[in-house]
Amino acid sequence: MASRITAIAVNSTDPAALAAWWAEVLGYTVLDTDEDGVVTISVPGQEPKGPQPTLDFVPVPDPTPGRRRLHLDLNATDRTQADELQRLLALGATQVDVGQGPLSDTMTWHVLADPEGNEFCLLRSTVHPLT
Repeated sequence: MASRITAIAVNSTDPAALAAWWAEVLGYTVLDTDEDGVVTISVPGQEPKGPQPTLDFVPVPDPTPGRRRLHLDLNATDRTQADELQRLLALGATQVDVGQGPLSDTMTWHVLADPEGNEFCLLRSTVHPLT
């Protein structure tokens, strides 16, 4: 028997706003806001601890300093990488230079940051949407 990831925690100075932003990016919905201010989002219709991990936005007084050791990788489901990049930038993502170099045949991702500076990557390949 193995373990399974059921939630990914993201420190946030404004959990409600950041959860709403990520819900828009991923097509998720807010499942819960607990008494401590943690906002949980997930695939529409999925219960907590379902097959897809939830994202839990945890209130913290200050952003985490320095480069984070964990980031999310995203793949577009219904458009090209270039079209999805434009959508993410329009939603408020910013491009981030972490020394990755220009897009090429071997470096096929864009490094971006959400409105609170959490880095994530947009990969070139597309995937099927969840059903």
